[in-house]
This record gives sequence, C-alpha cells and structure tokens, in this order.
Amino acid sequence: MIFVEMETVKLSSIVEKLTPEMYPYLTQEELNSYIVLRDGLGVLQKQDALEIIQYSICEQQKDALIH
Repeated sequence: MIFVEMETVKLSSIVEKLTPEMYPYLTQEELNSYIVLRDGLGVLQKQDALEIIQYSICEQQKDALIH
C-alpha cells in the first residue's frame, strides 16, 4: 500500500520558495489562496509551481467581469 502525504499550503509559500520573481505580479487574494499538494511542498519543482500559479490566477479571474 502506498501512502501519499498531502500538504495544504498558501500559494505565497510556493511562490517564495520556488518562484520569488513572480511575487510582485500576484494579488494578495491569489497569494492567500490555499493549495493542496499531493506529495507535499518538498518535492515541488519550479515548473510545477508555475503551473499552480497559472491555475490559481485563472481561478481568481473566472468570476471577474471584463469591460
């Protein structure tokens, strides 16, 4: 049997650790969003972080109205 160690972290923790250059481009709402990581923060790579950031931005903007 395989045990998966899931971990819940704020997006800001992922950004600070793996892609600090992205920090100024994200809103506080995005940075404060919670992300559930299947294998934890320790195994996350930069490309994974960029995909999570992209998805988080899309999630935050899906209800936004465009004028």
